[in-house]
Amino acid sequence: MELKTIMLVDDEPDILTVAELALTKVGGFDVVSYTSSKKALEDVTHLLPDLIILDMMMPNMNGIQTLQKIKTIKAAENIPVIFMTAKVQNNEIDDYIASGAIGVIRKPFDPMTFPEKVRQLYEGCGDYYV
Repeated sequence: MELKTIMLVDDEPDILTVAELALTKVGGFDVVSYTSSKKALEDVTHLLPDLIILDMMMPNMNGIQTLQKIKTIKAAENIPVIFMTAKVQNNEIDDYIASGAIGVIRKPFDPMTFPEKVRQLYEGCGDYYV
């Protein structure tokens, strides 16, 4: 399936703005952004994005906890998830993948290459950590 619509969840407004601009202007994707996991979870069944990009470190519910909740929603359980995080030790990356994520993108990221990295992870090309 072609990647068109991305749900982007990050509690940092600056990161959210840069990521959204990169994905829309450079990548040509349709992006719906959220500053909280709670609101994203409320909307996921209505939006049914092709991909969800989750910040790992958020208040109230981290990325893994959010992914676990997504997996309990029948309509959303198969939506692929990529984590964005500054925490990228090997054991942490292993935990992210074991939790069900298809990949990990390190923060800070280059806005010009970010959309292509997202596309590569979505298509299963190369490593799961970029």
